[in-house]
Amino acid sequence: MTARVDHAVVSGTFTLDGETFDVDNNVWVIGDDEQCLVIDAPHDVEAILEVVAGRAVKAIVCTHAHDDHVRVAPELRRRVQAPILLHPDDRPLWELTHTGELWDVDLEDGLTLTIGGAAVTVIHTPGHAPGAVCLYVHDLGCVFTGDTLFQGGPGATGRSYSDSDLIVRSIRSQLFELPDETVVHTGHGPDTTIGAERANV
Repeated sequence: MTARVDHAVVSGTFTLDGETFDVDNNVWVIGDDEQCLVIDAPHDVEAILEVVAGRAVKAIVCTHAHDDHVRVAPELRRRVQAPILLHPDDRPLWELTHTGELWDVDLEDGLTLTIGGAAVTVIHTPGHAPGAVCLYVHDLGCVFTGDTLFQGGPGATGRSYSDSDLIVRSIRSQLFELPDETVVHTGHGPDTTIGAERANV
């Protein structure tokens, strides 16, 4: 079977540095009819399970550890019996939301996961968060960028553990190596392409 991307939008809050904001997060699920990967675990386990649609979840892959991307990851892990994957540089952010329980597998630059016959390559793109990663799927011509790259440019860097110069370097040195036609599936908001964002970074 051929891998595909399924999608939903869920609503909740993002809290950091003593401030809380209402946010809508994209939920991305990549896989075939039998198994899948869940990318990020924001806000609502039931909404994520609707996108999973009964498939075996092989892993919960976190693009970074801000609370609006990992808040329900431990609950989802218990529900679907799948490991949580996170870059270890995001441990300080993870521990702001989850104390006493950690993720299961460390992500690292260049790691490849396989689902539904498609290779998913981890790209470490620090800046929005120290352990931020993007997930490139060559076979589907897309990259999941979390909060690193949006339609209109880089993700926010005005809060703790972020770095505006570093996120620009990450995007230019890592993401802009991908083909222009690569579809960018973001953590919030609409899709874009690598080519469309070259003028915005």
